[in-house]
Amino acid sequence: MTDFAKLPLERFFAELASEAPTPGGGTAAAVAGALGAALTEMVAALTLSKEKFASAHGAMRSISEAARRAREEFSKLAREDAAAYDAVVAVRRLPKETEDQKAARQEAIQAANRRATEVPMRTARLAASLLSALPELVEKGNPNALSDAGSAAILLESAVESALLNVGINLPGVSDMAFVGQMQKDTASLQVDSQRLRSQIVAAVRKTF
Repeated sequence: MTDFAKLPLERFFAELASEAPTPGGGTAAAVAGALGAALTEMVAALTLSKEKFASAHGAMRSISEAARRAREEFSKLAREDAAAYDAVVAVRRLPKETEDQKAARQEAIQAANRRATEVPMRTARLAASLLSALPELVEKGNPNALSDAGSAAILLESAVESALLNVGINLPGVSDMAFVGQMQKDTASLQVDSQRLRSQIVAAVRKTF
């Protein structure tokens, strides 16, 4: 499994641009989330380094730690997403000559498709969770870095939306209707919440210009 976090940027971009099915949109969504998390850490750091913002240091430490953990998890999710879709491609190639082979192949396809929806859903939930901390970052963070906080919000909301598209495209391959229904419900909720937060955060940042 390729560790995309260790690839030079140009190599990663080239792999993403290639005709290979992975890395694809799910990996890109996780990378966007990691970028948003890193920018969140930067704004917190630029606030923590100034004593005049001492009253906000407690909140900034908490946000910084959450962003650091999220950044590390996004890196793992970038790898997991590619591996999950590689598994989908692999199981479609399983033999299907006999009834037993057909049954085993169908079971493997179901499991792989389910995994291919679960991984990007984790990416979306993680991005949405960190996004929910950004209003406080904008309110209490170093005002000289608020455009970076706004950029973080845009990247995190993009990670949510991109990841959810990958959930949606793999969901028809899952026959468990209870699972499908829950995923659809979670998708709708995450979209509404992340779009609202992004708009709120970007508007708050623009008011400072």
